[in-house]
Amino acid sequence: MATIAIDQDLVTLVNVFIVNPEQQQRLAAVLAEATTTVMNRFPGYVSANIHRSLDGTRVVNYAQWRRVEDFEAMVRDPIAQQHMRSASKLATSFEPHLYEVVFTDQAADAYAP
Repeated sequence: MATIAIDQDLVTLVNVFIVNPEQQQRLAAVLAEATTTVMNRFPGYVSANIHRSLDGTRVVNYAQWRRVEDFEAMVRDPIAQQHMRSASKLATSFEPHLYEVVFTDQAADAYAP
């Protein structure tokens, strides 16, 4: 599970895919499968969360890595590249960027039953 906090020494990938609504669920499934079969086995992998927009036009991959170098090693791997190509073919465009957390806040009762 992802933990979002400013005191963690992690790098975060936020990759926003633009999709046609008929491809949204397929892309989310491809990203989830790639994560569970390939990406989560790389050194430095921490977590991944796949989100789909309610309007059907976007899928967001929010993934945490220990270091930029760990993420970059994954990107260079031929098997990971194959999965990334499969995902990119389902999207009309995508925009991956690495981030660091600089602020978080939540309501005191955000997770109360």
